[in-house]
Amino acid sequence: MKGGKSKSDTRNAKLSVNKKPAKAGRKSGKAAKDPNKPKRPASAFFVFMEEFREQYKKDHPKNKSVAAVGKAGGEKWKSMSEADKAPYVAKAEKRKVEYEKDMKNYNRRQVIY
Repeated sequence: MKGGKSKSDTRNAKLSVNKKPAKAGRKSGKAAKDPNKPKRPASAFFVFMEEFREQYKKDHPKNKSVAAVGKAGGEKWKSMSEADKAPYVAKAEKRKVEYEKDMKNYNRRQVIY
């Protein structure tokens, strides 16, 4: 055939893997994380889980499963009323305000450098 590819040529082209040699000392396009950047604040659920984990460990000292603690915490959080969740939401909001203030300071320092 003139100018056309046969079926066997296209199959072989699809099956072949073109591997490029890895470049030494180069990562996959991600920028390095700044260790001085403030961490994002925990949500209300995670604030609740901080306290819940301690209580769960006291009540179930032989339990080593992280999944069991997470499931029990999630079930309790779902069963709580909005009034019960309010203190955790307030703590999360307080942490969020602190984070935003820290981020403003951090960004201000980044502009200077």
